[in-house]
Amino acid sequence: MAASGSNNRSMESRTGRTKQRYNTKGERLVAGIVPLNADKTVVMLIQSTRRKGWVLPKGGWETDEECPEAAAREAWEEAGIQIQIDYDLGEIKDSRPPKHSGKERSLYRFYEATVLSQEEEWPEMDKRERNWFTFAEAWEHLKTRPELQTALERSTMKR
Repeated sequence: MAASGSNNRSMESRTGRTKQRYNTKGERLVAGIVPLNADKTVVMLIQSTRRKGWVLPKGGWETDEECPEAAAREAWEEAGIQIQIDYDLGEIKDSRPPKHSGKERSLYRFYEATVLSQEEEWPEMDKRERNWFTFAEAWEHLKTRPELQTALERSTMKR
């Protein structure tokens, strides 16, 4: 499957927060994916563009889409993967302390998904690496991001 044209996926990442959803507490609503291979033995992580560590694909849930659609869009934009969402892993609160008093908090909703295809070209391919990790490897990479560890822990991935 080609990465542009035939799969109807944009090669442009959405940017900005003009369509960003917030809840009544002012928390930014974020959709994310725990992308697993078919036998659930490895998870795909991507390089964070800000912190230079490995993270799960995730990003803002926008006003013109449902949360599962936002999660699938983020999986495509950040990791270049086509997915099938299998489970809703629920809400996870951002447990990191704010860097400064003006920093907005996030409320995450993660989904477990099976990766159906991994494309050679994708919107953020020049900004991010992607790689497959076992549960133990992923857990270690996510040690500074407890909210991402919680999503991984809630998944049905083989330990």
